[in-house]
Parts: sequence; C-alpha cells; structure tokens
Amino acid sequence: MNSPLAHRIHAELNALEGRYYRLVLVVGPAGSGKTSALLQLAAKHGWPRLNVNLRLAECLLELTPKQRSVQAAERLAAIINDTAAEVVLLDSLELLFSVDLMLNPLLLLQNLSRHRTIIATWPGQFTDETLSYAEPGHPEDRRQTRPDARIITTV
Repeated sequence: MNSPLAHRIHAELNALEGRYYRLVLVVGPAGSGKTSALLQLAAKHGWPRLNVNLRLAECLLELTPKQRSVQAAERLAAIINDTAAEVVLLDSLELLFSVDLMLNPLLLLQNLSRHRTIIATWPGQFTDETLSYAEPGHPEDRRQTRPDARIITTV
C-alpha cells in the first residue's frame, strides 16, 4: 500500500474487534483520495470493491419509483452478500442519499456492517463530531452527531 490513507484505513480494522457495527467511514470531498485508497486495499487484500451507484442503479432500473424506495436497502444487502467476503469496500455512495429512495444511509451502512466489516467512502465532512452530507437546507442534507462508526477523514 502506497498511500498513507490506505494505511490509516487498514490500521482501523483492529479497533473494530468486538464492536456491534464493524463500519469504517472514509470521509472527505471528491478528489481527496478515498477511491484510490480503496483500490489499493482491494489490490493488496483481495477485498471486493463495489461501486454502489452503479451496482444498485442496475438492480433498481426496472422497478417503479415506489418499488425502488421499498427494495433499495434489501437489494444493496443482496449485492454485498453475493460477495461472501469478510471485508467489503463500498465506494460511490451518492445514490443512497437520493430523496426518492427515502433511505438513512448511515443506518443502512451500520446494519450492513453487523455481519461483516464494511469500509465505505462518505462524500461529506466530519467536523466537531458531526458527520454530514450536503449543505443545510439541501434536500439530501444528512447530519449525525457521534456516529457509531470508525471515522477516517481525508483532510
């Protein structure tokens, strides 16, 4: 692994031992090295890296808007379960924040991490113990104080 970010992510895995949620969020803006770090981890450890936007959109394409909102979480869980890997890398999560899907992205990721370790990129910020996505007032705005996850910031 070449990047310090990939090293930091890998080092967090020990802190997940015995935790209810085995979730690591790699938080930072676009272009801050999140995807590059996940690609390095996938190459070194053989962990599957899933582009959530692409994979989930493919699964939801033929469904009606109502069916999408009802089945999105279940479909993502099925995609992850199909890997049968103990550690799964999730990248490009923006679709999870779509108002049309009516999901709570953090809660969804936490639930997915109960049975395997999930390392996910989070395209937002973590400041003053608050995890955020989008600006206040934006329809996709999400905020969570002290999220139950290991947080690694890129900046």
